[in-house]
Amino acid sequence: MSTNSFDTRDQLRVGDTDYEIFRLDKVETTSRLPYSLKILLENLLRNEDGRLVTREQIDALVNWTPEDTSEREIQYSPARVLMQDFTGVPCVVDLVAMRDAMTDLGGDPKKINPLIPGELVIDHSLIADAFGTPEALGINAQLEFERNEERYQLLRWAQESFSDFVVVPPDTGICHQVNLEYLSRVVFTRERDGVTQAYPDTLVGTDSHTPMVNGLGVLGWGVGGIEAEAAMLGQPASLLIPEVVGLKLTGELPTGTTATDLVLTVVELLRETRVVGKFVEFFGPGVASVPLANRATLGNMSPEYGATVAIFPIDDETLDYMRLTGREEQQIKLVEAYAKQQGLWHDPENPAQYTQVVELDLATVEPSIAGPKRPQDRIPLGDAPATVLGLLAGERSIYEPADGGVDDASADSFPASDPVSLTTGPRKDPPPRKLTREQLTANAKLGWPSDPVDVTIGGTPAIIDHGDVVIAAITSCTNTSNPSVMLGAALLAKKAVEKGLKTRPWVKTTLAPGSRVVTDYLERAGLTEYLDALGFNNIGYGCTTCIGNSGPLIPEVSQATTGNDLNVASVLSGNRNFEGRIHPEVKMNFLASPPLVIAYALAGSLHTDLLTEPLAKNADGEDVYLRDIWPSDEEIREVVSENVRAEMFEEGYADVFTGDENWRGMDVPEGDKYAWSGESTYIRKPPYFDGMGAEPEPVTDVTGARVLALLGDSVTTDHISPAGNINPNSPAGRYLQEQGVAPKDFNSYGSRRGNHHVMVRGTFANVRLRNLLAPGTEGGVTRHFPDGEQTSIYEAAMQYAEEKVPLVVIAGTEYGSGSSRDWAAKGTTLLGVRAVIAQSFERIHRSNLVGMGVLPLQFPEGESAESLGITGEEVFSITGLEGRADIPETVTVRGEADGRTVEFEAVVRVDTPAEEAYYQHGGILPYVLRQLL
Repeated sequence: MSTNSFDTRDQLRVGDTDYEIFRLDKVETTSRLPYSLKILLENLLRNEDGRLVTREQIDALVNWTPEDTSEREIQYSPARVLMQDFTGVPCVVDLVAMRDAMTDLGGDPKKINPLIPGELVIDHSLIADAFGTPEALGINAQLEFERNEERYQLLRWAQESFSDFVVVPPDTGICHQVNLEYLSRVVFTRERDGVTQAYPDTLVGTDSHTPMVNGLGVLGWGVGGIEAEAAMLGQPASLLIPEVVGLKLTGELPTGTTATDLVLTVVELLRETRVVGKFVEFFGPGVASVPLANRATLGNMSPEYGATVAIFPIDDETLDYMRLTGREEQQIKLVEAYAKQQGLWHDPENPAQYTQVVELDLATVEPSIAGPKRPQDRIPLGDAPATVLGLLAGERSIYEPADGGVDDASADSFPASDPVSLTTGPRKDPPPRKLTREQLTANAKLGWPSDPVDVTIGGTPAIIDHGDVVIAAITSCTNTSNPSVMLGAALLAKKAVEKGLKTRPWVKTTLAPGSRVVTDYLERAGLTEYLDALGFNNIGYGCTTCIGNSGPLIPEVSQATTGNDLNVASVLSGNRNFEGRIHPEVKMNFLASPPLVIAYALAGSLHTDLLTEPLAKNADGEDVYLRDIWPSDEEIREVVSENVRAEMFEEGYADVFTGDENWRGMDVPEGDKYAWSGESTYIRKPPYFDGMGAEPEPVTDVTGARVLALLGDSVTTDHISPAGNINPNSPAGRYLQEQGVAPKDFNSYGSRRGNHHVMVRGTFANVRLRNLLAPGTEGGVTRHFPDGEQTSIYEAAMQYAEEKVPLVVIAGTEYGSGSSRDWAAKGTTLLGVRAVIAQSFERIHRSNLVGMGVLPLQFPEGESAESLGITGEEVFSITGLEGRADIPETVTVRGEADGRTVEFEAVVRVDTPAEEAYYQHGGILPYVLRQLL
């Protein structure tokens, strides 16, 4: 029951329905607050209980100013939780294990049940095995089900056994796109104390790109799976009142640019602005000219510039999109009435106050791609060939690890050259750019890398060389939710086919629509046949290339690439291009709009300047340029307006939870507790609650610790967490083979997140990870001390466990950036790591470490492992934790080796009282379980 200290409870009548609301205009000065903070304020007003949510928290938010740096904490209760299956399966596994633990401790297992709606979309298990054929869709869907039936049985069981928990079956769509097009309410309604309340639709999601829904005015961000579990179990999220950066938009996009070009520009701009951990809000006169789908694209990539959220306010465009996507008229009227009543309607004439204002004139956006390994490294399209040549010739960002971080290849593999900056363009005096395929060999004579390999693909002779595109993938919610870029790509395909062009034979071409509606409007427009003609057949509905589910390369291409150490590329319309993520044989990965993905498939090489050079010759030997086939803005607008209809969304989502025959026909066990199988290689009961008592053990110091890994800057959760393919010779691969699983049936790490035996063996095993304890190596390699023997990180950790030696990890800046992978923290704790000492952390992973009972420590300002002379051979102690009722702000870290001693005061990054409680209980899951007990 709300305490209602500010007397804000009131009624809002919409049509014939009355809703209880908590009026923001009854709280003085709230009109000046940014949109996102108003939503947080309403959340506090509605949930005030004097215990978890207090008047002091409300006052702190009401009195927020742009200069506020007090880092005050509030408790936030989202309306719902969104999950995808990679993160959702371990969430469900943990909840099921909590039911068992509750029973063991004498409690009621039914108490472990979602208290707020949980929505899970199965979208991460599809792999692009088959492509370039009309049968690809059916083949991939069947393979997906065969590989994942055990996981899907668990999710079906959860849907039937947990209340307020729904599952969108496989082969339906991508979670963020389904969320945008169907699940989101914008204004949520729910019965509480006998009345129907209306309040902002808010969520946390177990995927970094949850902020895509910010484009619809819905406040949501990505969290780790363990945080999501706590939210579903009724635990509010503890967060510090954020800084809010206002991004003022003016002008309009120039002709020929796309939403992808816009978002890559914004990613670069906001990375430079340094918005990590902050909220970003779009405002200003340019907002009205940004279509909803473009807004969603901008929100989607907020993790790529580090922001927690990147949100647009509600306006007429929001309502138009809700009508387009088939929302009920009563809901649309409620959204409009509620937004205007609560001051959430966009008013460009009266902007809110912001911590900082950054401006972007949309007219300055130009066609771009980003890469080769970071989304923020934007390259103007015309600079791409020279930039790529520079990269191949020894660009530091690929070949030389930054401060011991990640290495992609030996710098000796290619001729030395002055580096080419990814942000300032090519060097002033590049060599002659003879960029046709016939002239690549001549380039080698100039000292530029060229190693042409002759291959025959399907009877067609071809040449593959460094810089060639071997994957061209229209994939990811980032762009497949946007009809303008999808239909723009299809129009470009039509014009290319009509000009007699074909995609290059070495390019693997895939199209993975984010929802079935995309297929409907492509077919209605009569454009599917042209995409098919270029090999962009529909391969399935789900995340594929963007998360590493790109499937095998064309066999002849794979052999040429691996056999000749070729540095080839992928071009994808996704949001992530980190090292080792897209495909293990592809070192350079570039983000681009869907039309440019097709253009690069036609050109077949990053060496081609798409702005000035021909894509290819037609059957008559005539040069065809990109400008010859690029659709005009008017053409795109016309085909969108004629072919994207509300009834498509209504029909496409009418039976969204039903699933196909495979899904409906599964044999699912019954009962409140899940029947674990000791034979399963997908689902195993996790050990987090083994030996857990009703009361937590006291916090202790760490003594006699060894370093498991000494890492550099920008180590991402992709480097830490098991992801992608499982190498048969890795610890995880050997384990699976010992269980009788053949390598062809390994599936991916993501699909096996419900089996901790696999996942812990794959932690810190990324092929691009460079551990400075094992110089000259890549992958999950370390040395065990004191003997110094080189071994895998997993095997070393198990040996240390037998010896009862605790472990630490030492790293540089931005540790844990990237996806919100809960297994990056789970695997860390299961390896026996007690603390991670880094120069800085990205938000989600730091919080996840605390949530798994691992202590995040930060070097003193200006210090690092290098500056302190840490080699990783030391024996470490961490003191100052023991015998206290609270967690201290700093601890003493002392390392000793060979008569040397290093000592410093590390900052304890347990940032909120709630995190302090989690750490004292050994993690968030034991804490929640004890609270419910």
